[in-house]
Amino acid sequence: MEGNLVPWLAFALVLLLAAAGIEDARTREIANWKNAAIALLAPLWWWANDLSGIDMAWQAGVALAVFALFVAAYAAGQMGGGDVKLIGALALWLPPGAVLSMLLVMSLLGGALTILFLIDRWWRRDRQLPEIPYGIAIALAGMLAVANPILTHSGHL
Repeated sequence: MEGNLVPWLAFALVLLLAAAGIEDARTREIANWKNAAIALLAPLWWWANDLSGIDMAWQAGVALAVFALFVAAYAAGQMGGGDVKLIGALALWLPPGAVLSMLLVMSLLGGALTILFLIDRWWRRDRQLPEIPYGIAIALAGMLAVANPILTHSGHL
């Protein structure tokens, strides 16, 4: 029965990520309830994928370390709080190797997004620095991590 839950949970994650990315693009904020829903669904994902207690602890520990790293970026004024919470919640779903891959893809997408915003700023001759909706890059990287057939063998991320 747990195996039947895996695609539904993956679908719920993709919908929540899409909603978070769209919201960040429109308002430059990500609602706490979306981040909380992603984080609170992770243990159900672990159960549906038959993770052992040690695997769950590893995933939670890596997610906590990733969250702490990005809290430092927030403290330095480099990221928004919603972005940091989204990264931490998403990291709960992914094993350590997939978290690293997701962060790399997120960085590349975020860099491309930043370049696009800077080109737009230059084109409009705007002097104000743009506020980058990094939630878009986080959401897309998370969706790719879920959809990637190399990472998603037999339902396990």
